[in-house]
Amino acid sequence: MGRARLRVAITPQDVGSRVSLRQHDDAGGYTDVVGQLEGWSNGQLRVRRRDGQTVTVAEAALVAGKVVPPPPARR
Repeated sequence: MGRARLRVAITPQDVGSRVSLRQHDDAGGYTDVVGQLEGWSNGQLRVRRRDGQTVTVAEAALVAGKVVPPPPARR
């Protein structure tokens, strides 16, 4: 099987959009964040998750990122 192509396909103009981000973590692996991109300044992205938690992601740690559709409606 081939390896997935990772790329950062978001810009500061995507603030306000729902995004999916993958970043390097301190253990040498990756972590994912999905939520509303609330801000992007000074090399830091602020994402609000569905549970209301705000996560800050360093732009330099980004491995992949894209705009994603809204979550499905809860039943």
